[in-house]
Amino acid sequence: MSGDLRVVVEADGGSRGNPGPAGYGAVVLDAASGEVLLERYAALGTATNNVAEYSGLIAGLRAAAELNATQVDVRMDSKLVVEQMSGRWQIKNPGLRPLAAEAAGLVAKFQAVTFDWIPRERNRAADALANRAMDEATGVLVGEPAEIGRRGETGEPAEIAKPRSWAPPSLENATRLILVRHGATAMTAQGRYSGRGDVPLTDEGEAQAMAAGGRVAGLSRDVAAVLASPLVRCMRTAELIAAEVGGVPVTVMDDLIECDFGLWEAKTFAEVQESWPREMAAWLESTSVAPPEGESFQAVAKRVRGALAKIVQAYPGQVVVVVSHVSPIKLILRDALAAGDAFLHRLFLDAAGVSTMDIWPDGNIAVRSVNETAHLR
Repeated sequence: MSGDLRVVVEADGGSRGNPGPAGYGAVVLDAASGEVLLERYAALGTATNNVAEYSGLIAGLRAAAELNATQVDVRMDSKLVVEQMSGRWQIKNPGLRPLAAEAAGLVAKFQAVTFDWIPRERNRAADALANRAMDEATGVLVGEPAEIGRRGETGEPAEIAKPRSWAPPSLENATRLILVRHGATAMTAQGRYSGRGDVPLTDEGEAQAMAAGGRVAGLSRDVAAVLASPLVRCMRTAELIAAEVGGVPVTVMDDLIECDFGLWEAKTFAEVQESWPREMAAWLESTSVAPPEGESFQAVAKRVRGALAKIVQAYPGQVVVVVSHVSPIKLILRDALAAGDAFLHRLFLDAAGVSTMDIWPDGNIAVRSVNETAHLR
């Protein structure tokens, strides 16, 4: 299929015992005609209801991606999954965070995705598939691969679900991202919110950027690309790094730009707390809240996820340096580590700090370092 395709994904999952024998189901429908385009279902072995529901969502999003859908309307009777994926509820269960991160990575592949809660009676097709998976799971050992069925004219399954493993990841085919925060500016030294204001590096910032270039060169002499936010503090940092790794051209990537802090731009935390106490409290409480006339972290996360998807697609199995700002890098690391939103306020990123992670084509991620600063001493 091609063109501008909008689909509806109805997904469900269940567990007989919670935890107990579990399975999921997902149906992809054409949004205009209601025609069923694809179905997915699989047994999960022993799992909880919530794990099964997230698994159904992931299967549905994968199926929509196979159809080259551009817009997806997700409908589920799981209030928890809908609210968490919409960013309104925190993901407190550590076991669900990797699944939520995987789903978020799939969401980034589409132009637009919405999440809506529907009552169970309106989710009968996905519920029936989930129950079919649980019925077929009788006697299946925990961890044994289960079929994911694409039920067309032949009724044959399309693929086999892969069991999860704690084995060390292979290095083959991974895109290595070297994440670098820009060097210091006058705003950095004063502890002021620095979003879209185009401030240059200080002399200290230039020295930090050169030191970061040395660290990047130590990590890899085979850098395929240096990508940077369009703001001058990142562009200059990227240029100095590129010079250290063989003169790789610097490419601007607009979606790597810092969060727009709106009316808080160039102000300190204390100044914002004094003038906008309620707005600050709401902003700290939820990533869906934006500073006055600014941008929410939720919005930043969406565009950064899209940028990462493009990078992995453009540079498979290669090393890429990404020069960006505090907010985008924190959000990348939050998703990669399947952490909660509190991570954003607890992680400190130094100017010219370096973090490293690998992303595989199937969405698997390995974070190898966070905020290295030894090169700055």
